[in-house]
Amino acid sequence: MNPATSVSEIIATEVPLFETVGVSKYYGAYRALHDVSFKLDDGEFISIVGPNGAGKTTIVNVVTGLLKPTIGEVRFMGQDIAGVGPVALGRRGMARAFQLVNVFPALTVRETLAVAVASRLKRVANPFRSLSRDSELQGEVERVAEVLGLRARLDVVASTLSQGEKKLLDIASAFALNPKVILLDEPTSGVSTGDKHAIMEVLVAAAKAAGVRGIVQVEHDMDLVARYSHRIIALQAGQVLADMPPDTFFSDPAMIAAVVGTRPPNMKRAS
Repeated sequence: MNPATSVSEIIATEVPLFETVGVSKYYGAYRALHDVSFKLDDGEFISIVGPNGAGKTTIVNVVTGLLKPTIGEVRFMGQDIAGVGPVALGRRGMARAFQLVNVFPALTVRETLAVAVASRLKRVANPFRSLSRDSELQGEVERVAEVLGLRARLDVVASTLSQGEKKLLDIASAFALNPKVILLDEPTSGVSTGDKHAIMEVLVAAAKAAGVRGIVQVEHDMDLVARYSHRIIALQAGQVLADMPPDTFFSDPAMIAAVVGTRPPNMKRAS
């Protein structure tokens, strides 16, 4: 290290896990996003919030490569990933929970996880045949199931799981890709109040155990946002209204009213 280089200069040159730079997305004359810039740093859990129509779904689809921005850049680990698609992005180290249970309701938990593991290991021709004969694939399926608390449910048909277990399977399918960054789109929607906190605790613990370096969630439940987020990205009308820590965000009544209504959240942070 050059002795003349300050610590602040070193930190400033660190590459974010991912970032959007001046992203805008148009559908004809309709502007879904306008000049959206934010980043995810190593070790962060950030939440994207906003009212219906704010652009949350669009930014998630842009960040995960499903959509290419009309203007601007999306970078993952310093490389442009705009429009590369979720499969290629998963192999680079970013995974999104895609609700595979809804896509493959007749598969068992084991088979559902095998689809994701086979994609990562490039056993894509016939993952189910590989599952019975491939000890590496089988071991990876069981490892992921163990981390997410699904080991005892491996041979259960996915459609018969409880709603909370289905959510965990969605998340486990993303974890099966061994991601550096995981993106969750309302990971506890449709789950009871009691179960949602249990799911989030399992998720956060599993991320630490698996070496996940950053988490982004889109979430409407402000209790979860307050408890788990390091930063909150608030969108309104396709633009970034705020990028701030939870304590600052929730201490501003005007901000809360503009984005989520007026109900104060439980500000107890997760350990």
